[in-house]
Formats: sequence, structure tokens, C-alpha cells
Amino acid sequence: MKLVKLLANLGYGSRKQVALMFREGRVTDAAGEVLYADDVVGHADVRLDGEPLDPPQGMLLLLHKPVGYTCSTKDPGRVVYDLLPPRFRLRNPLLSTVGRLDRDTSGLLLMTDDGALLHRITSPKSHLPKVYEATLAQDLRGDEAGVFASGTLMLESEKTPLAPAGLDVLEPRRANVTLVEGRYHQIRRMFAAVGNHVQSLHRHRLGGLDLAGLAPGEWRLLGDAERERLFQTP
Repeated sequence: MKLVKLLANLGYGSRKQVALMFREGRVTDAAGEVLYADDVVGHADVRLDGEPLDPPQGMLLLLHKPVGYTCSTKDPGRVVYDLLPPRFRLRNPLLSTVGRLDRDTSGLLLMTDDGALLHRITSPKSHLPKVYEATLAQDLRGDEAGVFASGTLMLESEKTPLAPAGLDVLEPRRANVTLVEGRYHQIRRMFAAVGNHVQSLHRHRLGGLDLAGLAPGEWRLLGDAERERLFQTP
């Protein structure tokens, strides 16, 4: 791939803007030698303003999504892309969220530009557990764990019952819920089905990954070891 196209696909600018970067001498190799648009250089050896390039296609990052942000590129309000470097929003292929957390849900969110990886993570065949902490408006009755685990719970307007889900009570109005599927507003609708209301919802684990000390709004790129750990459920 030509260097101009490479940098443009990584979101550093349009091809015209990237071509200007070459003319200004801003693109160099690791030793500081100025590169030209038709040079053949490996991705890892290219520098822009002295800094290594972002990862090539196949990037996977973990974001601690705060409440108030949507998983969208077009929402007029705050979106998760606002928490990342602006160029990440311009990558080609598109950097997409792996599933969605609604505006009022916080916690662990993965993003990738690898379509095959995205499909593998979200596929029901992967059975990746997602663990959420729910804070409720009313005390738990005591029978919710059995209802959620039964595999027979039907949500309003749904035609098939939910897969069995786990419920671990932390306090009378706080519990962890573990899902292996992801229907629209599923946990909120599950508690509504048993006569309760979710006041706040936070996802703190997906597969073998957790937030590992990331504060709300913080993110980090994941390496090969963490990608493997994602599929190694505890």
C-alpha cells in the first residue's frame, strides 16, 4: 500500500492533506530520514512528526464508557468517538463499537476495525459472558435468580425466551447480572418483567477482560495476549 493511502486510511487526513505532510517533511523513517510518498517502508518504520503510526487495520481498543455518551457516529449529542483521538473516527475501515451500551449505561466497551474479530466477539456461538452491575429502585424479592436462570423468561414483544442468565445479589438493591446474549435493553427489561426498575447499569466484564483500573473516559489499545484473554472466560 502506498504511504499516502496508508496514512489517509489511518485517519491522519485526506490524501491531499497527507501529500502535503510529505512535502513538508513531516513523514520520516525510524532513523529520522525524510520519506517520500512512493517510498516502500514497513508500517512499523514510519514516523509522523517523530511519532510512530497508529496500529494498522485490526486495531482493538478497550474504552471505559461514561454515562451520557452514545455508541454512534451521527448522534447530535456526545458520542464515544469524542473520547478518542479525532483521527480514530476517520479510519478506513471504520472503527466500530463491538455491540452497544446505551446512553445511560457505563462500563467496558470494545471497539475495532476488524470485521471478522467483531463478528467473532458478538456471535452467539462464542458464548462470551457479559457481567453488569445493576442498581435497582426496589429491594430484590428473592426469586429473581431462579427466574433469570430458568431459560423461560419472555420479554414484552419478544417471541423467544431468554437464554439462562446469572444473578448474584450484592445488596438488597444491587446485583451482578451475567448474560451470554445481547437483546435490546435486555437487563432493564428483565428487571421490569419481575416488577423492578434499573436505576443505573455498569458493565465491568466481557469474556476474560475487565476495566483494569481505567477511569471513566479512559481507553487503551489491547495487545495479542489480551485478545486471547478475551476468549478465555473465567
